[in-house]
Amino acid sequence: MESIDSKLTRAIMACLFAALISLGAYIAIPIPGTPVPIVLQNMFIILAGFILGPWWGLVAVVFYLLLGTVGMPVFSGGTGGLVKFAGPTGGYLIGYLPAILIFGLISRLGKSTWYFNIIAGMLGMAAVYALGLPRLKAVLGIDWTKAIATGLLPFIPGDIAKIIVAAFLAPPILRALQHIEQHAADE
Repeated sequence: MESIDSKLTRAIMACLFAALISLGAYIAIPIPGTPVPIVLQNMFIILAGFILGPWWGLVAVVFYLLLGTVGMPVFSGGTGGLVKFAGPTGGYLIGYLPAILIFGLISRLGKSTWYFNIIAGMLGMAAVYALGLPRLKAVLGIDWTKAIATGLLPFIPGDIAKIIVAAFLAPPILRALQHIEQHAADE
């Protein structure tokens, strides 16, 4: 059973990751021909899953999405509001919910080893695209070829890089957090 201190630590970490995800959304690079920008927010979502696990990671992502839903400027390019979910990128935002569970569950299964993290990252991002692409296609009224060309292919190299970075960052961050928690428990 988790102690109160541990629960408080996890809640604080979930809030920290919601803030990091929000900041990552501000790093948005538009791509000509697509309404979907390259963003850093998904790397922080991946890290949240690897570090917080599926359930506290889900808390972080839900908190982030709620902030955006009520109008806080936390979505890509500093936008917010419920209308973002109805737009061409709304499916990607919703896709973060199953993705965080996949990131966290598979990472935990593999004890956050870098190779399990890479597998988790690939499968989780597949869930984001599985929900994002149909929404993009429907809102823009384009065929699947155009949807894949504008909503998937330009992002694969960057997403692979983000997954690899997160996969290698997570284990030392987890060790540092365990060390801090152990040190705090000893006092």
